[in-house]
Formats: sequence, C-alpha cells, structure tokens
Amino acid sequence: MSLARRLLLGSTPNGSPRRYRLLVPPLLFLTSFAAYALGVFAHAGGVVFLAFDAAVLGVLVTAGVAYRGAGVALAWLSVYGALLGSNADHYLLGLSGRPLGERVAALLGLDGLVFVGVEALALGTLAWVAGALARLAVDEVRDRQRDASAE
Repeated sequence: MSLARRLLLGSTPNGSPRRYRLLVPPLLFLTSFAAYALGVFAHAGGVVFLAFDAAVLGVLVTAGVAYRGAGVALAWLSVYGALLGSNADHYLLGLSGRPLGERVAALLGLDGLVFVGVEALALGTLAWVAGALARLAVDEVRDRQRDASAE
C-alpha cells in the first residue's frame, strides 16, 4: 500500500476491519445532534463560528480512531459529522418558527456546508496528527520496555 493511501485511509496492522470505522462519522453526527437537542451541549449564543462542544467531541473521538490506525480522511469526516450535528440542531430545531423546507434548505446551504468543511479539515488534521503521534509514542515506549526486559 502506498504512503499516500495509508495516510488517507489508514492501516490495520492488527487486522481490525475498516468497515466499522465508517460508522464513526454518522454516529458522531447523531450524538452531537442529540446532545444539543437534549441540552447536554449548549450553544454559546450570539454569532457562533465554531460549535465548541461538537468540536471537542469530534476532536477527541478522531484522535482515538487515529490512535487505532485510521486515516486522515476518516478524521475529516468524523469532525465534519460532529459539527454538522450541531448545525442540524440549530437549523432544524432552533428555527422552529420557519417552515420545515426552509429549515432543511438552510442546513443544506452550500456556504454553511463548506464553512463546516473547512473547520473539519483544520480540526480533523490536528486531531489525526495528535492521535498518530500518541500511537507512535506508545509504540516506542513498548519497544523500549521490550528491549529492556530482553536484556
């Protein structure tokens, strides 16, 4: 497998199936949406450029899946799912005075989707790097311990 493909899609040296990783973005979307809808997460109010709670959820889970060997593409999609869940709550439940079609159109507006995409690219990349570096550090410590116990 080429380096670019491994970075984008990840590697599975322990044989864990990749198809289960594809559940992460929609689950983060549903979790974020439900957390905002139930009041577990809260919008800061005013003009919010980044949904903090959704971003933290996405970044933490993304760092975890990166630690497990997932690629950066899944990191981007995972953070995107979490942030889109926040937007879905805002547009679908927060604008209740407007017709449903108008609320769905606002959620699916290209400018909003692209803005969330840019946030997801930045945050997903940072989370993926953190998770991948944590994995390398843990592997290095394990190798040193194994070498020390073999002596």
